[in-house]
Amino acid sequence: MNRQDLLMVGVGGQGIILASDILGEAALAAGYDVKKTDTLGMAQRGGSVVSHVRIANQVWSPLIKEGEVDILVAFEKLEAARWGYYLRPGGLAIVNNHAMPPLSVSLGTHQYPSDEEIDDILKRRTSRIYFADGTMRARELGDVRTLNMFMLGCVSPFVPIDVDIWKDCLSQRLPPNILQVNITAFDQGRKEASNVNLG
Repeated sequence: MNRQDLLMVGVGGQGIILASDILGEAALAAGYDVKKTDTLGMAQRGGSVVSHVRIANQVWSPLIKEGEVDILVAFEKLEAARWGYYLRPGGLAIVNNHAMPPLSVSLGTHQYPSDEEIDDILKRRTSRIYFADGTMRARELGDVRTLNMFMLGCVSPFVPIDVDIWKDCLSQRLPPNILQVNITAFDQGRKEASNVNLG
């Protein structure tokens, strides 16, 4: 496999670290080398969470350079705009169509960008943009905490890892009482992303 560099971004409490851990574990189980690093900025207070995951036959460094991300996975729309410049030209952006305005917006000192503005920012890097209804789907399943597995499912068709490996890794990381709903979320994300024409 050619190297794949993935950047997962969002805010604290969305399960980004668990999702990126499972991604890394699935890639290792598939026989690839993986390097990963996380940055948590006041994550428990809704601050930014960023996870770099690099997958290849051999990987030397966990950090991805600006303009070299193959797949940007944003659990929140504003974070997609903030980190869009990390995408390589023609890369893939998978964005949860959900807003969690930061405190500065709530206080009225800043304005949350419109969907059109976010789309325009991402289009400076790529036309391959998929807005997924992840939070809505997770709520429909009865547990918004399944968002991370839905988003991981959206990523899965674009990473050369067998679906059985993905599910084995989910089974190893998640408690039995919440495993099935999370597998359902993963399957739903995988199905929806597989049916999107991203060029």
